[in-house]
Amino acid sequence: PWPLIAALGGLSLTFGGVLFMHNYKGGGELLCLGVITILYVMFTWWRDIIREALFEGQHTIAVQQGLRMGMILFIVSEVMFFFAFFWAFFTSSISPVFNIGGVWPPTHIVAISPWGLPFVNTILLLSSGASVTWAHHAIVAGFKKEAMLGLYVTLIFAIAFTAMQAFEYSAAPFSMSDGVYGSVFYMATGFHGFHVIIGTIFLAICTIRLY
Repeated sequence: PWPLIAALGGLSLTFGGVLFMHNYKGGGELLCLGVITILYVMFTWWRDIIREALFEGQHTIAVQQGLRMGMILFIVSEVMFFFAFFWAFFTSSISPVFNIGGVWPPTHIVAISPWGLPFVNTILLLSSGASVTWAHHAIVAGFKKEAMLGLYVTLIFAIAFTAMQAFEYSAAPFSMSDGVYGSVFYMATGFHGFHVIIGTIFLAICTIRLY
């Protein structure tokens, strides 16, 4: 039943989000229902996948190829998702319109220096990519101790990244409502941060299972 329940949860999440943002009565409750449904399905569906693989031996070569193809298609959809935000950024920055002052960043915006926290966060992200690749190769080779160490290091990097981004948001001199600059900045970095949080949860589960 999980694909159907996940779809209903997604529908509730989307409708609830829109209604909540427009201050309709019941929008917040519908949004919360959608979030709870999605989290419940994430737990139960993946629990079933682990059972099928570990205890029932149902993950044949064909099933494994299907899972890999599913992940590849998911990553492609993610590339297209973020491509839209980059398109918005480049469209606005390369030819800024007159009502934001004809310049980029807009005249009333104090931009965050890319050589401060953003640079540190970039280093953290690239380092976490290296450490999780180390953990993956250690798992394939059967080195459990090294795999655990690689995953621990990755989780530390990921948590540090999220904390840094939260600090950056708290100190940012502009908000999401400050024109196209604010909306593009918070949409792109916010969704990226959300992906990092989801990835951190994924890797935490992998670490617990490996342990």
